[in-house]
Amino acid sequence: MLSIKNLIRPGLEPVSLELAAGECIALRGPSGAGKSLLLRAVADLDPNEGELTLDGTPREKIPAPEWRRRVGYIPAEPGWWSERLSDHFQDWAAQAGPARRLKVSPEAETRRVSQLSTGERQRLALLRALEHRPEVLLLDEPTGPLDEETTAAVEALLREKQENGLAILWVTHDKRQAERVATRRFWIDRGRLREEMLEEAGQ
Repeated sequence: MLSIKNLIRPGLEPVSLELAAGECIALRGPSGAGKSLLLRAVADLDPNEGELTLDGTPREKIPAPEWRRRVGYIPAEPGWWSERLSDHFQDWAAQAGPARRLKVSPEAETRRVSQLSTGERQRLALLRALEHRPEVLLLDEPTGPLDEETTAAVEALLREKQENGLAILWVTHDKRQAERVATRRFWIDRGRLREEMLEEAGQ
């Protein structure tokens, strides 16, 4: 379980929530409301304060690289440090099956990262994160550039990972997607987080 208590940083009011193993929480809000700021703070990529624990262990007791492996973060525009796609994976051959499920040809390995579409890079960033077997995944609009069929494929793959215990905090602008993927839904505006009630979320 990921426990967050009084997490604060510039642009974000104190945030407290708990994310259980196998649970997905959806986070929506207007542009610039603090969604990405919250994910980056949880991932410990920006200066922040608060009490975060993972399976009962305080964040400060976990080395930063280990925290970021166990609490994986995929930004809306993933970064790539090499033009060779295979350089970003421990075992690209093992990704052939998942890549096909996400409508990415295994031959993508032979292409330069700059030759990939925005949607391909987004899906490959997801595979890259999943290869490290995170316990928590922080997703910032992971299906934003994707069509309906490919979005469904991504949601199906992540649903299977949830069944195996993966916890997800999923930022989306799509209310219908939030209703499909999450059991709890939150709204953030001007850095202030509040949980949406079921009847409110359905409006």
